[in-house]
Amino acid sequence: MDGEGSKAKRRAGRPPKLTGELVEELAALVRAHPRGSKSDYVRIFKAKTGVSLSPPSLDKYLASAGIKRAPRGRRGAPAGEADAPERSKRYGYREHHRLQGRPGDFASSLTDAEWELVKDLFGPRPTGRPRTIDIRRVVDAICYVVRAGCAWRMLPPGFPAWEAIYGYFRRWSELGLFEQMHDRLRAMWRQRENLPPEPSTAVMDSQSVKTSPQGGPKGYDGAKKLKGRKRHLVTDALGLVLVLAVHSANIQDRDYGPLLMAKALAKYPTLTTALLDSGYAGTCAERIRSELGIAAEIVRPPSDNSVTRYEDSRQPSLFSPQQPATTFVSIPVRWTVERTHAWNDRPRRLAKDHDRILPVSESWLWFTEGRRLLRRLAHDSDIPA
Repeated sequence: MDGEGSKAKRRAGRPPKLTGELVEELAALVRAHPRGSKSDYVRIFKAKTGVSLSPPSLDKYLASAGIKRAPRGRRGAPAGEADAPERSKRYGYREHHRLQGRPGDFASSLTDAEWELVKDLFGPRPTGRPRTIDIRRVVDAICYVVRAGCAWRMLPPGFPAWEAIYGYFRRWSELGLFEQMHDRLRAMWRQRENLPPEPSTAVMDSQSVKTSPQGGPKGYDGAKKLKGRKRHLVTDALGLVLVLAVHSANIQDRDYGPLLMAKALAKYPTLTTALLDSGYAGTCAERIRSELGIAAEIVRPPSDNSVTRYEDSRQPSLFSPQQPATTFVSIPVRWTVERTHAWNDRPRRLAKDHDRILPVSESWLWFTEGRRLLRRLAHDSDIPA
């Protein structure tokens, strides 16, 4: 009898590590973030409860709570998981933006309402000899170059001498004037959207672009199979740029990401959350969490099969049926930085990186972003009565 009792005791095995409330807490964590990775679940659960789990144990306890992994290979996303944002008001170039009655102006030139928002930045000198050149025409010429993509020497008649315009552009770039212009306009736009001027959420992503034969730093991006440079952006939740950098395309996102995020945190100490794509997963995200104290979250697209999605069999309504394979589903919040990159491809000057000097390339991005915000902010005041 004693032998049978000891054998039954040995069959029972070790007691389970999680019981009752801990299993429900783990299930609640996965329900809140169904597309997280196993390593994320293990790390967050250990931080909350102090209990360390292995990936097989994680699956076992989730299965006991009725949560299982969805089959891989399915495209599309459930509507409850990645709801498409509401269609906002359309912003862009329209007929009422066109200038009327000013000789020598082009479609890219500033309107009176737009110039009123920034003229103090480019205004007359406080001291020294008075300018003999119309500064507004200089800004209009820079707008023409970035929109038409022409060389400085090919500016149309009516603008000041191209040497003077280029000199002003380089001088303003070195002073960071275009970044100041954008920061002012971004704060105005956030106020218009009933948001605080200082953001709390940052979204980071990069875009690889080709370079022209002009020369300058460049590298080969093996992932995109492209030789050129990367435009690295950190935006807020609205897609408005906080900080940016242009560097060789051979520098990996995971290597430069913590440096750019540290620059964003120094400029905006209110940042608490960073939304990143899978290119920043691993040591990059861990460095942002440990060194900067920012909660870095990897937001993966619904079609990314490198990380499985969990479904709750006890709550069928938690996830809606899959969308067709051809359906585009935007990534929550992180889609805004993708949209910003797409918008920066529209001006012909930015279709490629034509400059030898990296700070000049960054100045073009700041100016383009600020020019876009000028259109938005002056939208209502430009409409003729």
